[in-house]
Amino acid sequence: MSEWVEAGKSSELADGSIKAVDVQGRRILIARAGDLYFAADDRCPHMGASLSTGSLEGTVVTCPRHGSQFDLRDGRVVRWLKAGGAVSLVGRLLKSPRPLTTYSTRLDGDSILVDI
Repeated sequence: MSEWVEAGKSSELADGSIKAVDVQGRRILIARAGDLYFAADDRCPHMGASLSTGSLEGTVVTCPRHGSQFDLRDGRVVRWLKAGGAVSLVGRLLKSPRPLTTYSTRLDGDSILVDI
């Protein structure tokens, strides 16, 4: 059963920024792209790095560890690893590409609510 939970204030999140928050025992990232807000697991599905310490370009978050990229609109994998060739092949064999878990968001006044 899902529940809408406050994850932060929209006034505290500048356009193009991401931050990690703890919501109901989960570490999630909150991101803002223009007037849209997104929420997803903060752990990269590849090797568990904190995605909130990565970068955000539009709706795509890039993992700081190996450059994996995920679209925050639906969690789909944009790029599994930054490396190419044999390194990328070995990386895919060891851990196959998996989407990022995302959560619905909505604003209630200044509060960013996440559907957990």
